Amino acid sequence: MSQATSTNARDRVTDTLDRAAGAIEQRFEIDLRALAAFRIAVGTLLIVDLLLRSRSLTAFYTDNGVLPREALFSDYSSVYSLHAISGEAWAQILLFFVAGVFAFAVLVGYRTRLATIVSWLLLISLHVRNPMILNGGDIMLRMLLLWGVFLPLGERWSIDARRIERDRVTVSSVGTMAVLTQVLLMYATNAIHKSRSDAWMSGNAVVEIFQADQFTILLGNAIADQVPLLRAFTHLWMVLILLSPLLIVLVGYRRAVFASLFVSMHLGMFVTIQVGLFPLISVAGLLLFYPSAVWDDLTAIATRVGITPRLHGGLIRLQRDFPQFSLPLLRSVREIVPSPAAITSRGRVLFSTVVPWLFLVLVVLANAQAVDYTEVPDPAEQVLETAHAEQSWRMFAPNPISNARWLVVPGELEDGTETDVLHGSAVDWDRPPSVDETYETSRWRKYIATMRYTSNENHRSYFANHLCGRWNATHETGVDRLTIYGLTDRAGPSEDPDIAKYELLEYDCSGEFIQND
Repeated sequence: MSQATSTNARDRVTDTLDRAAGAIEQRFEIDLRALAAFRIAVGTLLIVDLLLRSRSLTAFYTDNGVLPREALFSDYSSVYSLHAISGEAWAQILLFFVAGVFAFAVLVGYRTRLATIVSWLLLISLHVRNPMILNGGDIMLRMLLLWGVFLPLGERWSIDARRIERDRVTVSSVGTMAVLTQVLLMYATNAIHKSRSDAWMSGNAVVEIFQADQFTILLGNAIADQVPLLRAFTHLWMVLILLSPLLIVLVGYRRAVFASLFVSMHLGMFVTIQVGLFPLISVAGLLLFYPSAVWDDLTAIATRVGITPRLHGGLIRLQRDFPQFSLPLLRSVREIVPSPAAITSRGRVLFSTVVPWLFLVLVVLANAQAVDYTEVPDPAEQVLETAHAEQSWRMFAPNPISNARWLVVPGELEDGTETDVLHGSAVDWDRPPSVDETYETSRWRKYIATMRYTSNENHRSYFANHLCGRWNATHETGVDRLTIYGLTDRAGPSEDPDIAKYELLEYDCSGEFIQND
């Protein structure tokens, strides 16, 4: 082989590798404005999540609630949580406030990486304090925060941006690859779970979910009887999640259009079924898939209608004034945690490349294990558990809940009368007109389902004890005894539903707490 031929072959190989590298980089690059919008969305969601959780702060996070620390330490062996240091309400209020301060710092982009790290740690602490009320949205939120630690979230639309030279529009790194892959894994893993279900593949899954009525809200109640429409939504969702790898494969406007289909479906979920903040958290993750061309067009539109100058002026004022009023808490933590500039070159490589690569590999393995494709080695499993990065994405899969489930808790009061101490009303054994309304919040529905079904029989006594204390603290006539019944509508909504009634626990409120073994 001549030298010229050998050189041409090497050139072709090099050219092919360069094009492949460019194609990969293009598919994993993220516009800095998308990262800014993502940061604002995540910061807002953290604050909203704290506000929603605060409605049941005593019930879910104190020793007077459904999961006192004694039960937490007994049933969950590894508990590393600031929220478990004290069982008093004031301690939880203080921690909620601190978390809110750092969430707001994430929102406005002030000391963004520090605020992201602390927000992630505090979110894990909060989740560890009560694992019984967590859902898929909680897992995705803490994973988005984890990947956010390795992303330049503060380079645009932030207070930090005043110190950063704007010499790039997009960023492509291990961190961008990881966060985009994380969103894809949620859909792909869930698609595999659902593809193993006859209900999802036949198009009946959403019909069953809406007829069960324990999730439907707002528009969902109006379309619960529209069977053809719900079947169409089932098929559409299955097609989308099965094709979810296109979120990575496509580029430009085609990717934007495809991501917008997911956004539309999640917004539809938000107004039809009560699954907490999961739809909005998913939308926050999808913002990262919108390419520069979309953000250029949005910027041009905002400029034409006069929004851009006002937003720019507000940002300038925020950059000028906010650091002067930053809380001592932020300044003191900043002194403890070194800034990225203070980290050595070797440390920067470890932080920005090695660590996210390690977590990305482990997260891919965790998702593969969730669908029985492989097993995660024990050391890797320990790392995932320590970072609380385990995930399986079984939302409504493989089989959706197809019947209504609710509780009736008749209690005998001190004056001999009977009342439902859970709902504060007369005891009624009929199917409620709206099963969803029998739950105070989606967190309560999740807790009750966990307590009732998932081998947590011992927690029923904690629930009963909490109901006794709550009733007696708010009523002049106390409750002596109560019985918890779980009811299930096997036939779905009908004039004469077949309701099954199960006695879960009979509990004496007049004595000391009795653990139900």
